[in-house]
Parts: sequence; C-alpha cells; structure tokens
Amino acid sequence: MCGRYVMARAVGDLVAELEAEADENLELRASWNVAPTSDVPIVLERLVDGVAHRQVHVAKWGLVPRWAKDASVGVWAFNARTETVLEKPTFRTAAKSRRCAVPVEGYYEWKKLPGGAKQPYFVHNPGGRLISFAGLYEWWKDPALADGDPGQWLLSCTILTMASPPDGELATLHDRLPVPLGQDTLGEWLDPGNTTPKTVLDAVLAESYSLAAGWVLDLVGPEVGNVRNDSPELMARQA
Repeated sequence: MCGRYVMARAVGDLVAELEAEADENLELRASWNVAPTSDVPIVLERLVDGVAHRQVHVAKWGLVPRWAKDASVGVWAFNARTETVLEKPTFRTAAKSRRCAVPVEGYYEWKKLPGGAKQPYFVHNPGGRLISFAGLYEWWKDPALADGDPGQWLLSCTILTMASPPDGELATLHDRLPVPLGQDTLGEWLDPGNTTPKTVLDAVLAESYSLAAGWVLDLVGPEVGNVRNDSPELMARQA
C-alpha cells in the first residue's frame, strides 16, 4: 500500500522532470512525511481544442467521487486496488478518463518483525529520481456552498496499489505496493482520450514489477511514524 511518502520538490522541478505546465501562482508545500488527506501535487492531461496539455495541479489525497454527499468519503479512499478499481463505484468512473500520476521522491513502508514490532523503510529510486505512481482524480462539487464560491470545487486523488512481487526484497516488506509508471506508460495512462481503462491498466501492470525491481529500500528511524515529524532527516538511512 502507500500511506506515507516524500515530496519536497519545487513546482519548477516537477514541470521540468514531467514535461508539464503549471499555473504561475501554484504553490507546493515541501513535506518529508506526506499523509492521506494532505494536499499533494498530481499530474494530469486535459484536452483544450483537441490538444492534450499536461498540467501540474494540487489535489487532496483521498478520492471523493462525484456522487458523494460530503467529502469525508475521501478519508478511506487514498488507495485503490488494481484488482477491483474498474468495478468499485468509488473509482470506476474516474478510471475511464480521469487518470493522473502522483509524483513522489519515495515512500515509507513498515516491515513486520518477529514479536509484532514494525520497522520503517524508505523506498526510492536510486539517484533521487522521481517515481510517478498511477493515480485517479475527481472534481467534487460541495452542495453546501453557493455557485461561485472559491471553495465549491474540490480536486482529490487516489494512488493505485497492486500485489507485491512473489519474491525479492519488496516481497518481504509488505503484501501491497503502489503502482509505478514508466516513461512510455505515463503518457498512455494520462491520455484522457483513451477510454478503455482495462487496456491502459494492463499495459501499466505489464512493466510495473520491472520498474519496482530497481527501487532501493533504506531502513529509517521510527520518527517517521508520527506525521507531526516532517524534516529531511526522516529519510536518513539507519546503520
């Protein structure tokens, strides 16, 4: 699964690395301990006069479907399982044409140890390269607010997860892991004109294990378990 991650890059860095556009007033808060319900950057594509524009936006982590009566649904929808994402009412509409990427510098996962204790690890690409996780997004209209209210529309997102590989170091860490996107599948996943989600999802999953095989697992300190702790030191590898 993915329940905590790191994103401390500036807007300009995301624009350059992901070949995207961003509003000049867009602000991102650097965080080394991003938790569900936080505001996070996402990358999506929108069609303008038939031309796709790749854009960076800020969304709340925890997807709120359009039919929701209130935004509290998102608290439980920060991850979506690939096995059921195309059928679950919360996610299936977004999966058709509102797919996004969630850029991260790495994520934290807790390994269960004998006796019940848990040891946190920081999982990341070597060399500090960004990882783009497959995600979904939705726009939700708050029925309690009047038309024109600046807070009327909420942009939210979720991160897809898949079963961990059957062997290797990741298999010993957790039985789920977030779904990474490669350079080629990133464009396929974001394309709003592709309305056959199963085909796109299958293409993403076909290379997901090979992408994840290159990740590095660093043992880190227990401080990451408290979301109030938020500093670069959380990523420091422990001896």
